[in-house]
Amino acid sequence: MKLMKSSGTIFSGFLNLYYDGFRNMSSWGRKLWIIILIKLFIIFAILKIFFFPDILKKNYRNDQQRSEYVMDQLINSPDKHD
Repeated sequence: MKLMKSSGTIFSGFLNLYYDGFRNMSSWGRKLWIIILIKLFIIFAILKIFFFPDILKKNYRNDQQRSEYVMDQLINSPDKHD
């Protein structure tokens, strides 16, 4: 009897579990998961593009300047908190 499975066997077991679960899901459950996946796509892809610009990449040329800016912001906190 083999007690430990290889990681590929465990991974394929998880994939089969989820595949079987989605295959046997009711139609309203599938529609609900489609709505959830669309909302997650909108949150992480669309909103990031329009509302969260990459300020460090825009304002600093290399990683050294970016890291110095971040370290300065973390270490030197402002005197007033609004």
